[in-house]
Amino acid sequence: MTASHPISILLVEDEPADAYLVRTAFKEGKVLAQLHHVRDGVEAFAFLRREAGFADAPRPDLILLDLNMPRMDGRQFLASIKQDPDLVSIPVVVLTTSDAESDLLSSYERSVAGYIVKPIDIDEFVRLVRGLNHYWVSIVSLPDH
Repeated sequence: MTASHPISILLVEDEPADAYLVRTAFKEGKVLAQLHHVRDGVEAFAFLRREAGFADAPRPDLILLDLNMPRMDGRQFLASIKQDPDLVSIPVVVLTTSDAESDLLSSYERSVAGYIVKPIDIDEFVRLVRGLNHYWVSIVSLPDH
């Protein structure tokens, strides 16, 4: 993956306002990425397995995951994805409002690539997204699929 090609990012987020904030931050941060959005872990697995209306879904290079969602929350999603040999290599970054030490520890125990507490300020959020973009597009080498 190079900076001249957009990476594919799957945002797993149930709150419409937070999803909008992420999309806005990506746009304002001029992030070179294809952002796909699903509302919970159940939809995320449908997307990743190209089921239930997601037949043409690309394999994401990165997953941004909220922890607190209905049906299948981020904790359950992490436990499941890290046991799936076809999906385990996709890096997952937790992007959540929770600053609880127990959530931080359990996320890293489930092999997340990073844990970020969502900033409330839009300017700070844009800076955070630019940093994510720089790290995941310019610095890190991601496997081809």
